[in-house]
Amino acid sequence: MFKAIVSADTLRTTIDSVSVLVDECKIHLEEDGLSIKAVDPANVGMVDLELAAEAFESYEADGGVIGVNLDRLDSIAGMANADQLVEMELDEETRKLHIQIDGLEYTLALIDPDSIRQEPDIPDLDLPANVVIEGADIDRAVTAADMVSDHIALGVDEGDELFYVDAEGDTDDVHLELTREDLIDLTAGPAHSLFSLDYLKDMNKAIPNDGEVSVELGEEFPVKLHFETAEGLGEVSYMLAPRIQSD
Repeated sequence: MFKAIVSADTLRTTIDSVSVLVDECKIHLEEDGLSIKAVDPANVGMVDLELAAEAFESYEADGGVIGVNLDRLDSIAGMANADQLVEMELDEETRKLHIQIDGLEYTLALIDPDSIRQEPDIPDLDLPANVVIEGADIDRAVTAADMVSDHIALGVDEGDELFYVDAEGDTDDVHLELTREDLIDLTAGPAHSLFSLDYLKDMNKAIPNDGEVSVELGEEFPVKLHFETAEGLGEVSYMLAPRIQSD
């Protein structure tokens, strides 16, 4: 059983947070909200999303799992204005999702969850450095790095207590430093890892510019990015595997 009413804005934000990595996913419809875990086909980036029942205008579910094509769901949600409400109801017999937006009715065929890639086990990494930064600063770093390279290094200088971003191109380089005063918070620890910029660019699309992002880092370890959505009633975590540099 699943019946819910949610603002189009919240629905689109939720879809976008996952669709930057995968085209389809399993959605767990728990009594207290929905959750999604997914990993991209190359096993480089993963997403862990939770959206509390309180983020919906109304929400009823009893613990089922559905498989969804995110592009199709996004197209449907895109037909609504940000403040319009989207009504969704699962038809258990036909395994289809009935969606209503202001008189418009759409029946979305669901995907067999067993045919979707297995969900990742999110590793519990205790990383030594944690940077709390404004989304706009991540956007600035990613945009600048993209001008010169397809890789980006993220690190923390323990001695100087700063977070830095490096991108080295064939001819041009980018270096960005943010001190403790520039950041919302900093737990300094040994951290320096190189990442694929393409993945970080995709994740950056879903990161709110005006929001706080927690960035956890280590030395040649994955980076973990956490941020809230739906006015604090949703949480998105990304994990991105590093490119191990060969000497």
